[in-house]
Amino acid sequence: MAAANKAVLGPLVGAVDQGTSSTRFLVFNSKTAELLSHHQVELKQEFPKEGWVEQDPKEILNSVYECIEKTCEKLGQLNIDISNIKAIGVSNQRETTVVWDKLTGEPLYNAVVWLDLRTQSTVENLSKRIPGNNNFVKSKTGLPLSTYFSAVKLRWLLDNVRKVQKAVEEERALFGTVDSWLIWCLTGGANGGVHCTDVTNASRTMLFNIHSLEWDKELCEYGTGCFLLCNTGRKCVFSEHGLLTTVAYKLGRDKPVYYALEGSVAIAGAVVRWLRDNLGIIKTSEEIEKLAKEVGTSYGCYFVPAFSGLYAPYWEPSARGIICGLTQFTNRCHIAFAALEAVCFQTREILDAMNRDCGMPLRHLQVDGGMTNNKILMQLQADILYIPVVKPSMPETTALGAAMAAGAAEGVGVWSLDPEDLSAVTVERFEPQINAEESEIRYSTWKKAVMKSMGWVTTQSSESGKNVFIIIATLS
Repeated sequence: MAAANKAVLGPLVGAVDQGTSSTRFLVFNSKTAELLSHHQVELKQEFPKEGWVEQDPKEILNSVYECIEKTCEKLGQLNIDISNIKAIGVSNQRETTVVWDKLTGEPLYNAVVWLDLRTQSTVENLSKRIPGNNNFVKSKTGLPLSTYFSAVKLRWLLDNVRKVQKAVEEERALFGTVDSWLIWCLTGGANGGVHCTDVTNASRTMLFNIHSLEWDKELCEYGTGCFLLCNTGRKCVFSEHGLLTTVAYKLGRDKPVYYALEGSVAIAGAVVRWLRDNLGIIKTSEEIEKLAKEVGTSYGCYFVPAFSGLYAPYWEPSARGIICGLTQFTNRCHIAFAALEAVCFQTREILDAMNRDCGMPLRHLQVDGGMTNNKILMQLQADILYIPVVKPSMPETTALGAAMAAGAAEGVGVWSLDPEDLSAVTVERFEPQINAEESEIRYSTWKKAVMKSMGWVTTQSSESGKNVFIIIATLS
């Protein structure tokens, strides 16, 4: 009888949003795009050596199981029938690399996170040996040679981890980004799990040809955050100002591919976590807004959180984090404010590069994610960009996009992507509240601080002399 009383809301679609800091599972009503329930689990990061960043693939997987279980429990409490969930989409930390044993299902090493810098000497060796170096790779993949992407992480695992080497020799090794690892496990694992990815994740491995949409044979022989994307349509636009060219989406086997220009800020929300976990100046992530509000200024303090070097538009791995402009008057409130400003300044640098590449200045910035709940940050972003910032009332648009794609997939078809069928979205708008001159002064001072952060690290060639070729791409 209880089952008969459960609410019928039409087809539901779930989304796994697996990020560097946390995992979430969210369930949406496909007819209204309403978020019905969700659950979130924070994840650990391991730092075994300077510049190394790892995560436990089993912990990532278990966090997904926990989030799905808890969300379904909450839906039950709301009297919503979970059998109406017709599809699940996956959004994930894209470049993070996992290698596992296809017979046992066990990871052969920790996941090497996109922020990890251990492969810098490999990148430098490749840039010397590959014909045309960076242009050869970028013309095929849209990506510069960088520690950021999966190919060089896989190379390191093949060169340095005996368990991986042995599994490759015995044809037991599977490689993938986090989406591949999760989908393989969720569809059966060692008992027939599906080993796959999609073109958007494949385009971040530095092994995938974004023109032919296939693994590139020549490249396979060589070879966390804030992200700003500009949809360039079906045209593959290459940046001249430090941005990446990436696959935005392809919504079906016979559907066209759409491309985007992307700028990646390595440390955004993670800077708040660093203030909490490393410095201890806040106890919760939400507390940073209160501290920043107390002073309303950084008082000339600038924070460049280049913990893993600088990403777009600089691509400078030698940079390291600095806090400068300190005086005896500076306190933790000013540092908290400077940390929020740092997120905004980095976004401004990417937006400037995007405007130069596209030749059409952005009129407003649409934002999503957990940090958008911080009203001080949103206002700072509008002031520093000197354009309006638009925040949807439902900030989980990354997960919503994954759910929409899953619901609209061939064989599912429960979510219409026809513009006439899409629900209207209410938004909150933040307008610039300072004059343009002040905005430019603060931005130019930030750029001076960025210059000071560069050149702190020289590469130790611990990997030099090793064969930097022959990466085996096991995804088909």
